[in-house]
Amino acid sequence: MNILKFFTAGSVDDGKSTLIGRMLYDTGSILADQLEALQSSNRKNDDGTIDLAILTDGLRAEREQGITIDVAYKYFQTKKRKFIIADTPGHIQYTRNMVTGASTADLAIILIDARNGVVEQTIRHSYLASLLGIKHIIVCVNKMDMVDYSETVFDAIVQKYKALAHQLNLQEVIYIPVSALKGDNVVDKSERMIWYTGDSLLHYLENVDITVDQDIEQARFPVQWVIRPQTDDLHDYRGYAGKIASGTFKVNDEITVLPSGQKSVISKIEQFDKVLEEAFAGQSVTIHLKDDIDISRGDVIVNSRNLPYQSQTVEADLCWMDTRPLDQSITYFIQHNSKLSRCKIQEIVYNVDVNTLEKHSADVFKLNDIGRVRLKTADILPFDLYEDNRTNGAAILIDGRSNLTVGALMFRTALDF
Repeated sequence: MNILKFFTAGSVDDGKSTLIGRMLYDTGSILADQLEALQSSNRKNDDGTIDLAILTDGLRAEREQGITIDVAYKYFQTKKRKFIIADTPGHIQYTRNMVTGASTADLAIILIDARNGVVEQTIRHSYLASLLGIKHIIVCVNKMDMVDYSETVFDAIVQKYKALAHQLNLQEVIYIPVSALKGDNVVDKSERMIWYTGDSLLHYLENVDITVDQDIEQARFPVQWVIRPQTDDLHDYRGYAGKIASGTFKVNDEITVLPSGQKSVISKIEQFDKVLEEAFAGQSVTIHLKDDIDISRGDVIVNSRNLPYQSQTVEADLCWMDTRPLDQSITYFIQHNSKLSRCKIQEIVYNVDVNTLEKHSADVFKLNDIGRVRLKTADILPFDLYEDNRTNGAAILIDGRSNLTVGALMFRTALDF
């Protein structure tokens, strides 16, 4: 049973938390103590029913204000699939939180209030989904009960969003009219919108195919640990442990170790006490090679048929996450998989107005700013472009003064390859 990771995004009061709460409630994914707390809560809807948003509003400030501030992760499963939901905040001041929650998602649910249609925040959330390479988008037109389940209202919103999707080059977009409050088209098909002939939200989530998004050719294995027990019974044991970032590795595959460029062949793949013939992205394994090669933490083992870029100068999209603005005069650390290197931001290429999608020249990057920068690293980085390989095409910036993560990077161009 595979796992689908998705996030929700929408404006304040569009009903993100209520939608997730409805999904958990109607699929029977709530524990008995949670259900008891839910029923005894003072927060009720206008019609006296339970406020399902309580299930995801974990922070006290969220409960008091009725908004989402931090990313809340929820887990549930049906007979067909397991799910990890990231309930992300919609307000612009929490853009960094949304980027964090969306960065590992396979799918995005964009909520639109049927009364308001496509608004500025819809544009921003859709842009972030496009920026982060989310291939599957579900546009849930929520609160259909407040517009008398009007097909005309739904169709008008769909037409307007299609123009935005075309501008952002969003490939697969599904449109579903829902009422999270009443449960229409969330888990079960609604009898109040017989004009809608598509699937319910849960049915689509259970059946969407995400295997086609995984590139098996770009095999990347960042080495996290070199295992040398050097005991009498394991005198010659040398294994390279880590988590496969992308692609597939098989015994007898020809590999290249980067950045050194040394080549060898996989002789054995271990996973705990099992020996595997083949290992896939997401699996933590130990790889053995036929040759003794000088390999250290931070090196990357790749399939020789498909090499990544190797460069010290790169253009990348940057989401700034620190209250202290970007300082081009200092040296930052860049963490790319298991490799930590020093780097400097050479140039701010442009800044993006996430509400209008316009690009502007800029001299400063502040909290929640998004744009493109050019940076130079002290070491050669073996990376892929983000649109080709999200795992090996991303990195984080760390401020050595505070040891805080201050930026998320998505590699777009290798400049000295």
